[in-house]
Amino acid sequence: MQHRDSPDHTANRRAEQVAAMSDEMSSPLLPDSDSPDDPPVAPSKSTVAILGSGDFSRSLAVRLLACGVSVVVGSRCVKRIAPGLFHDAVELKNQEGAVARADRLVFLALFPEHYPSLLGLKASLAGKVLVDVSNAREMGSCRLSNAEQLAEMFPESVVVKGFNVISAWTLQTGAQDGNRQVLLCSDSMEGKHEVAQLARRMGFHPVDLGGLCMSRDLERMPLRLFPSWRGPVLTTFLLFLFFYGYGFVRELLLPYLANGHNTFYRLAFDLVNESLPAVALVTLALVYLPGLFAAWLQLWRGTKYQRFPRWLDRWLLRRKELGLLSFLCAGLHGVYSLCHLLRATTRHRIINAAYAQMKAGVEEPWDELGVWRSDLYLSFGVLGLGVLSLLAITSLPAVGNILTWREFTFVQSGLGYAALTLSVLHTLVFGWDFAFSRQAYVFYLPPSYVLAVALPCAVLVCRCFLLLPCLSARLHCIRRGWESTRKCPVSQHHPAVTNRTCPEV
Repeated sequence: MQHRDSPDHTANRRAEQVAAMSDEMSSPLLPDSDSPDDPPVAPSKSTVAILGSGDFSRSLAVRLLACGVSVVVGSRCVKRIAPGLFHDAVELKNQEGAVARADRLVFLALFPEHYPSLLGLKASLAGKVLVDVSNAREMGSCRLSNAEQLAEMFPESVVVKGFNVISAWTLQTGAQDGNRQVLLCSDSMEGKHEVAQLARRMGFHPVDLGGLCMSRDLERMPLRLFPSWRGPVLTTFLLFLFFYGYGFVRELLLPYLANGHNTFYRLAFDLVNESLPAVALVTLALVYLPGLFAAWLQLWRGTKYQRFPRWLDRWLLRRKELGLLSFLCAGLHGVYSLCHLLRATTRHRIINAAYAQMKAGVEEPWDELGVWRSDLYLSFGVLGLGVLSLLAITSLPAVGNILTWREFTFVQSGLGYAALTLSVLHTLVFGWDFAFSRQAYVFYLPPSYVLAVALPCAVLVCRCFLLLPCLSARLHCIRRGWESTRKCPVSQHHPAVTNRTCPEV
């Protein structure tokens, strides 16, 4: 006999089903970890040991404590640590006690010559991850790195090289005020992973460089003193010596030997102020000259896939340094020029000129040509220095990172050539007739600004040739992957070739 529910019972059951479905739909698909009903989960607080009580140890302890890590510092003599040197939350123990308290990571904030003193702790350090933060003592050493020697001393431990390029000041102030990268290398992937996790917890960005053999280069990094600035600084210094020596011989030494005219007082101010703009102009031309070499080389080869010569690659990588040094020389020239009117010799020259005009009966000594020359000369100089300042500011990583690639290229290339053009005009207006006057070539030697303006003018002329449609279109195609038939005999189905924008070679 078939059983049937009553209408009231059926309605009640449907209502219960609808209520259950509504509860399921209202509940989130993923559980909310922040729900007050869930029990709070306490983060695991690991203990890290630091062997050593120097400046780096104190800074590292401060940074680890700020990240919620328990720190125990081990020293050979705990009693010699002055009270208040470490934070109250830091445990101070001997080296054996510190190693025993460490869960896994042990930082060795010791000098490498003290590593043999830890051989008595070999059993306690077995299975621990030893983080070596030391640096090399000299650049040209061919022996094993400190980390490799440490791995040979403690074969049962895991040695990780890291944190040696981070200064004590960066550790104290935080990663936002210094370099965020922590370079790591080790033969153990597990050890590098643990140290990388701790570095992220401290606010840094770990970078894996590979095996422990890379520790040799890593330990020499802090010893390098401006490696990318050596060539540009040497070039700028040699240019200054050339223009300063040339001006000394032409304007001071030869007049003194020939006529006995003593003007050696100009060595400290005038000659420096005449050499600085010449160096700034030539250095700025050297910023854009390698780019022209690269463009003409690509046009001649008909491809962009062939490597540039090594000297050209290095030159291209040093353009930012050359540009900043050019800005330095231009800025110093501007300061020297502003101080020019404060010199006693300048005031004496003005008084002597006024006295000579009064004696000659000149009532209105107005020089229309001189006024135009000085105003244009100063205007081009100020505009050139302003654009060059913009180039220097955008060279800073903090400013350049907020620009798109097109914006950065427009500033560094477009405005850069504008700065070079304004600087050349600044020089040409200064000597627009002096360069063609016989009196300007004293002892048959041209003025310094004539020598300084030759290379920038050549750079601007070559740049104008590259702007011609026949050359610019071909260069554009080459940089987008087109190759001449000499380099790529296979037919290239490219719209630019179909439209005869890039002719076959």
